[in-house]
Amino acid sequence: MSDDSPRKAVVLVSGGMDSAVTIALAREQGYQVHALSVAYGQRHSSELAASDRVAAMLGAIEHKTVAIDLRSIGGSALTADIDVPLDAGDSNVIPVTYVPARNTIMLSIALGWAEVLGSADIWCGVNAVDYSGYPDCRPAFIEAFESLANVATRAGVEGAGIRVHAPLMRMSKADIAREGMRLGVDFSATVSCYQADELGRACAHCDACRLRAQGFRDAGIADPTRYV
Repeated sequence: MSDDSPRKAVVLVSGGMDSAVTIALAREQGYQVHALSVAYGQRHSSELAASDRVAAMLGAIEHKTVAIDLRSIGGSALTADIDVPLDAGDSNVIPVTYVPARNTIMLSIALGWAEVLGSADIWCGVNAVDYSGYPDCRPAFIEAFESLANVATRAGVEGAGIRVHAPLMRMSKADIAREGMRLGVDFSATVSCYQADELGRACAHCDACRLRAQGFRDAGIADPTRYV
């Protein structure tokens, strides 16, 4: 590969505001974005439709969706017949919307594709400030996965190594909203709600909706979310 060849990045895309800003940041830094979404058996498909919109809108050169059936193991309100908590207060307990091993699986798929593409860079929009307390959204997880990637792959052993970028990790939702506005992200195209309807309209009451809405309020930005 010549020195002037574009750097390739695999960017995980969920269809929500965080992953949209992550794509925009990767593009701003000169990466050629290969967007990756995972159809894991989540409650609704509107977030996958949003992933298609976001990837195209923000200039990804391709968008791949990989299917894996996490409903077969369940264990989460997003993959089993368990009600999504609504208007829940703050708690130190990991909520039932946590999907066991989801980010580990998604990053593993991204890692495999990065190797195939000859990319040394994986980007994801995990956040450990305004978040639901999921253990696989913390800095320790990202650092551990990057270490794993560099002992488990040809790229890690023989090549330039693998880097996992989590640029939103220490940003508040308000910071993310402001950064998205700076980068020209159309947040109305994104879907964050845990139980959005088939048109992508949000419930306004789940944890994801409340964090998103508060972020726009704190940033002083009009909320573009479409609600039921």
